[in-house]
Amino acid sequence: METLVFLFSFSALGILYTMNTTPEMQEPFVILEIGVAVLVVVFLFYFLITRGNPPKDVLFFVFAEFSFTCVIDLVSALEYDGIISGFMEFYQEKGEPYLGTSYAIMMCYWDGIAHFAMYLMMISRITDRKAYRTLGLFWAGSLCANMSVFITGIVAGKYGSEVQPAFWLNFLFLLMPVLGGVLLFTRPKDRPLIGGYNAQQAQSMKLIWRPMDMILVLLLLVSMAFTILRGLVVLDSPLEACSVYLKQYEPYLKDPVGYPRVMMLELFFYGLPLLGAFVYGLLKPGCEWMSDWTMFFAGAVIQCQWSHIGGSLHSRTTAPFRIPNEAFWTVLAANLIYAATPALVALRVHKDPLFFLKVASFPGQTGLPNSEEKDTKYKEK
Repeated sequence: METLVFLFSFSALGILYTMNTTPEMQEPFVILEIGVAVLVVVFLFYFLITRGNPPKDVLFFVFAEFSFTCVIDLVSALEYDGIISGFMEFYQEKGEPYLGTSYAIMMCYWDGIAHFAMYLMMISRITDRKAYRTLGLFWAGSLCANMSVFITGIVAGKYGSEVQPAFWLNFLFLLMPVLGGVLLFTRPKDRPLIGGYNAQQAQSMKLIWRPMDMILVLLLLVSMAFTILRGLVVLDSPLEACSVYLKQYEPYLKDPVGYPRVMMLELFFYGLPLLGAFVYGLLKPGCEWMSDWTMFFAGAVIQCQWSHIGGSLHSRTTAPFRIPNEAFWTVLAANLIYAATPALVALRVHKDPLFFLKVASFPGQTGLPNSEEKDTKYKEK
């Protein structure tokens, strides 16, 4: 099934080429109508071909539908970068002109490559009746962050006065990952939530005896400080540190397109509490929620940082807002570490989950390992 979805998704090229060469199809409201019609037709196509053996997961249709739009996003990015031509000139003018910003181009590359690969993998898992919950949470975090920054940035940035009817299609791509995330969070976990003696042993170790966790806690604290700094910068804080950082390190934060500002505010108000919660989860044993939220947040931060780093380096970003040459490697390293930290925490939680499991409770259990429990009873006697 994933092969069929992959091949059918490229039929989007034919639709784009037809619209690009037919003037009657290039009016703003006509573009919206065709967009809605195409989404309906794609859904009906997959609904009809699976009637004999319907998928057990309703998200199959979401992934199949969005695979089709991934090709459109990839074509958009390639055409804006001058790699291909003849498919989307009409859309650049009368569809969504803000797709030509550096941030949106990088966002489209992520959607056309990373999300497309995720959809095919999840469709394969659904077809084989295998679990994909962990990958699904990563996708939900990635697309939620993608679309929330994109939609808000359009309205709040310099393109807010140039919104065309096709803009409203974006809300479908925000609604679906939100609903998908809710559905995935409420499903049973891929791994057991309760551990036994091994989990009890792991949770008895103090942080000082867990050097990897100590490093992760340090990285999370640094990430929190970095989040606060950049949040205050976009909030126009009068602090000297904010002024210095904006002028000498990341002037891109004040790019008038609006996307960097919106992204920093979302990380400040939503990401910062999660980073603090992950520190708590690495200190307090038995936080079973860590496995889900670290994966969701890792997807969100990696997508945001991909678009942010790429946007700040892209040739379409005007020179005053690019990273200064003398601070290039410092800013790049800081942003890469910031992107990697949630992913490293998620990897830690999923690779060795014993510390984050609830310990099984048995009648008469005191919470001590068996040998210690026996020694205690002996001493009492």
